[in-house]
Amino acid sequence: MLSLTQLQQLATQIRRDVLRMTHGAASGHPGGSLGCADFFAALYFNIMRYTPNAFTMDGIGEDVFFLSNGHISPVLYSTLARAGYFPLSELATFRKINSRLQGHPATKEGLPGVRIASGSLGQGLSVAAGAALAKKLNGDDHLVYVLMGDGELQEGQNWEAAMFAAHHRIDNIIATVDWNGQQIDGATDEVMSLGNLVAKWQAFGWHVIQMKGNDMKSILSAMSRAHKLCGNTMPILLLMTTEMGKGVDFMEGTHKWHGVAPNDEQLERALAQLPETLGDY
Repeated sequence: MLSLTQLQQLATQIRRDVLRMTHGAASGHPGGSLGCADFFAALYFNIMRYTPNAFTMDGIGEDVFFLSNGHISPVLYSTLARAGYFPLSELATFRKINSRLQGHPATKEGLPGVRIASGSLGQGLSVAAGAALAKKLNGDDHLVYVLMGDGELQEGQNWEAAMFAAHHRIDNIIATVDWNGQQIDGATDEVMSLGNLVAKWQAFGWHVIQMKGNDMKSILSAMSRAHKLCGNTMPILLLMTTEMGKGVDFMEGTHKWHGVAPNDEQLERALAQLPETLGDY
């Protein structure tokens, strides 16, 4: 486990990785990736129980994570590499021909740490609920984590999965919604309002915990509360407020950086705001 300061430094380095990866590929999704860097640092370096050098697709005997909003693959790849799943130098191949680090996570290439192909929004919670139910049936006491975007809650499949998890009392799943209020076409309130998400998830039979996704203390506290609720017959939902583009002043709080890579000048400006803490790849 890392200290609070170490987690914050790691999150900063992950943000640098995200910017350099998307710049190098001249494509990708930096906005949501930057907003979720703190969450990924905490999840993989302080919360989950896993063995990167013995990765298996079934995840038996370890905690597993599924990324539903697969377009924020840069933050996942950076985290997996820094957690030891594959060489850090491989981040330089992001979105390149024949790379295992595709724009959206895929399984054909056999990238350690990736158990599902994702990016077709709305599917991650279904997979996670199934995996969590399998762990319960197999007597595996490890947990299943999944991250969704708030925009993808406009997909109906999420709510079918929410009903399924509650009905089957799948209480070993901790789902998180990245609630940044932005999606590719603009603010979620303008594209299709999500309404009262706390009330909705509670009505579907879930424990709901709110947390600040760009505040490491809040993340760790919320996850601690979530773990205490596991095994109490109800699935758990973390509603995580973040700021898209967090850490780079000209990227923060706007959907315009949802899927646009920084150019040379923008990369230089952005990296100047994020001091190198653990060494660039």
